[in-house]
Amino acid sequence: MATVRDSGVVVRPAGSHDLRAVTRIYAHYVLNTVVTLEEDPPTLGDWRRRAEGACAQGLPFLVAEDAGEVTGFAYCKPWRSRSAYRHTVEDSVFVAAGAARRGAGRRLLRGLLTDSAATGMRQMVAVVVETGDPASAALHRSCGFDEVGRLSAVGLKHGRWLDTLLLQRSLP
Repeated sequence: MATVRDSGVVVRPAGSHDLRAVTRIYAHYVLNTVVTLEEDPPTLGDWRRRAEGACAQGLPFLVAEDAGEVTGFAYCKPWRSRSAYRHTVEDSVFVAAGAARRGAGRRLLRGLLTDSAATGMRQMVAVVVETGDPASAALHRSCGFDEVGRLSAVGLKHGRWLDTLLLQRSLP
């Protein structure tokens, strides 16, 4: 992906120097919220492996930067490991708590859509934890995703049974 600047926010491919910020941003959500069903924050080494895995598969791993600070990240991974699913990816988009609702999430998701389509992907799936806050599902719907299913009480985190919404979008 080429670097895209919009209203002061730059969306660009992540570099290894960005992964400390990615680790910090995501750890906040793992430890303090139910928006991800991971219970232990991935280490910097885990994030290096995730980023390298995305790159090795030709999949996007992007960051949003504002005034020189990484304020969000987004990446794709294969939807499933079976080869017949090879043209379908799952997205993840996270914006730093202090930078939420400023448009970085939308810019990151649009970047994933563009970059994934350019690599020959045909479908993108989002698995959104139903937290009571509609922001993530609304973000995906605003970028053309449709709700295609709900998995009830599939995650237990912080003493809560949680549903996940499945959203899907065809790529051009």
